[in-house]
Formats: sequence, C-alpha cells, structure tokens
Amino acid sequence: MADKAKVAVFISGRGSNMAALLYASFHADSPYELCLVASNDTDAEGLKLAEAEGIATYALSHKGMARSDHDAAMETAAREAGAEYIVLAGYMRILTEGFVSSWEGRMLNIHPSLLPKYPGLDTHARAIEAGDSHGGASVHLVTAELDAGEVLGALPVAIRPGETADSLAERVRFAEHQLYPKILADYVSRDGDADFLLGKVRNLALALPETHERESHGSPGWRVGSEKSGKYFAHFNDQHHGSEHVAVLVKTSSMDELLGLVETQPEVYFKPAYYGASGWIGLILNRPGLDWDNVAEWLERSWRSVAPKRLTQLASAAEEF
Repeated sequence: MADKAKVAVFISGRGSNMAALLYASFHADSPYELCLVASNDTDAEGLKLAEAEGIATYALSHKGMARSDHDAAMETAAREAGAEYIVLAGYMRILTEGFVSSWEGRMLNIHPSLLPKYPGLDTHARAIEAGDSHGGASVHLVTAELDAGEVLGALPVAIRPGETADSLAERVRFAEHQLYPKILADYVSRDGDADFLLGKVRNLALALPETHERESHGSPGWRVGSEKSGKYFAHFNDQHHGSEHVAVLVKTSSMDELLGLVETQPEVYFKPAYYGASGWIGLILNRPGLDWDNVAEWLERSWRSVAPKRLTQLASAAEEF
C-alpha cells in the first residue's frame, strides 16, 4: 500500500489508548504507523510499552519549564521523528495556542463524553447526574478552545441503573480503544479519498464570485458567469482517461508553462488526456503534503482567465483595500 502516515502520540500515563493505536497500526492494511511516543512524564508507563515494541520514545518533564518552552521541545521531537500528525492520548497538558495553530487539522484528541456535551473534567459524573441515557467517547480535532474542535466520530456507552463514575469510565475506556484507531485511520486516509477531495475543491471553487457547478464529460466542473453562457475554469479528474491521479484541472497561460511545470514537478502536475492539448494542467490532489492554499490560488487564477472583465476588475479593486 502507499506510504503510511507517520503519527506521534503524546501521553502522560499508562498509555492504554496509545497501545490500542499501536497494535491497530500493526495490521498490514493500517494507513498509519507510530513514529514516536512522547510524554511530559519521564516515568510514564506507556513509554516502556512503546520501547518494548520498538517505537521511538521521547520524555521531558514539564516541571520548572515555561509552557511554551516545553511545547517547543515536544514539537521538535515530533518533527524530528517525521510526524505528519500528532495524536493526544491521555496527554494531561493544555497546549499553547501557537503549538495548536502549527498543527491545525493534523492533531487529534479523544475525550470521554459525547461532545459537545461535557467538555473538560468529571465527564462521567456529569452525564450520570444529568440523567443521560448514554455516556461515551468522542474523537475531535484539537483547537485553541478546549474540547471544541470538529468531532470526527463518537461512540455511545449505555448508562446502567446504579452506574457510578468509575464503572462508566471503565466501559467507556473499552469504547475508546475501539473508536480511536478507526477514526485515526479514516482521517489520515482522507487525502486519498476522491469524495473528500471533491468536497474540498467544490467549496473552494464555489466560493469564487458568480460560479456554479456543471457536469462535463461525466465529471464535476465549475463555471463562472451565467448558467447559459458561463465558461469552465476547473474540472475534477478522478482517475479518468487512464490517469492514476485524483486531480483538479485548471488553465495555464501557455503550453510552455504547462510543459515546464510537468517536467520540473511531475509529483505535483501532469498533462491530462483530452484537456491537456488546450492548455489545461492537472494539479494532483491525492499526494502527501498537499497545500490547499496553492489549490485555491490555482482555482482563482484559472477563474480570472475566463471570468467576465467586470468580475476581475472588481476582484482586483477589492485586493487594493
């Protein structure tokens, strides 16, 4: 299979969720692998488990350190290990805003409640006290606001008569061990998923002025202008015409530019069948390290090349302010 996504796991204790992620990663079809287990506690039990399984570890006590300095050291360890994602698994530290921002969209956490219910601590007791029928676990993206990032998946656990916080916590932990590897696997695989990539391109294309979507040659395409006379500025390519790529096709300024980009950056661009002869270039989407800002820039550039002058003049005027 394609190269596996490299994941650093941050822990503070015994690392039971880390262990669930680790052993799930040993399946041949797992889309991720652990490249590092790091902790703010040099005696964390989970470090020994990781070492026994041949996983690199890093430990640095946060005691006596400024939060930003400790975060910087942990981040350096993750980057040096080649991590593409950071997964928090019982990591009992609130991360600085700068750290969170630098890993936006690439850092996950698991929380013992059905978010958005009960962020923070004492989740099981709060669910029982509220008379809820279920507690559970949620995996979410990490943002600067505590436990407020997009929920990627959740698993409910029934609250039984006479339930205590401790008894519920024990069963929720079982649910966490099932949920976290599944959600992480799905999340790191999304960059190769055509439906996910189409949704991202669609949102960017339709955010441009006076655009609409229309199918072309069996694939989604986007036009600017009226429904009757609009012109295409982008096409979606899902391994069509013998291509191995999932891509968005956009207009270049010339055949020389197209051929130059394809020759110098074949991992990013290709000349598409049928469209290539007309100066359209394929921008490969199903590849590691895709820069969505660059995709947005190409879409806008292609949009400008065919949009009515009144729209491009308005866009240029707006950029001056």
